[in-house]
Amino acid sequence: MKIAVVAANGKSGRLIVKEALDRGLDVTAVVRGQNKTAAKKAVIKDIMELTKDDLKGFDVVVDAFGTFSPDTLSQHSITLKHLCDILSGSKIRLLIVGGAGSLYVDKEHKTQLFNTPEFPKEYLPLAKAQGKALDELRKRDDVQWTFISPAADFQAEGERTGKYILAGEEFTLNSKNESVISYADYAIAMVDEIESGKHIKQRISVVRE
Repeated sequence: MKIAVVAANGKSGRLIVKEALDRGLDVTAVVRGQNKTAAKKAVIKDIMELTKDDLKGFDVVVDAFGTFSPDTLSQHSITLKHLCDILSGSKIRLLIVGGAGSLYVDKEHKTQLFNTPEFPKEYLPLAKAQGKALDELRKRDDVQWTFISPAADFQAEGERTGKYILAGEEFTLNSKNESVISYADYAIAMVDEIESGKHIKQRISVVRE
């Protein structure tokens, strides 16, 4: 299986690359500058400069793009649309590193986590930007996408436990009443989905067991 990880130099991207390589997958890092990942293959290009030819021949493309500064939050939608456009009509699957804020807190799927009073205000712009990107993605019938939301407490330096709970659209807590997952365990869930391909055109979520 041939995998391209876009924005692979980021913290989540590097761990996804490593997890995929450890399982024997053929991984190419797509990065803007120097390749800082464990992948020996790399495409050195800005995400917005990628073309259909750059991504042809891959089975899966992982979109690990993320930005946090207020003036660049629209890039979540812009870059995802670009990847969707160049993968449109192909069999290449697109897996997206998403956010937790757009998860639903009710079974009717009327209220999202970022609309609850407890949601931290400092993360609201990011959560809404990622939620907007997901809303736009849901309208695409021409792309084999899967959007994977982490737990609310997404820990870059958290331990790799090797265990996680796979959930769906609803905000899920573990047995300790926590919504937490490390980047390392998230990478395991991502590569599990890469290998299984069970959730095409769906949003799923993961939380530490």
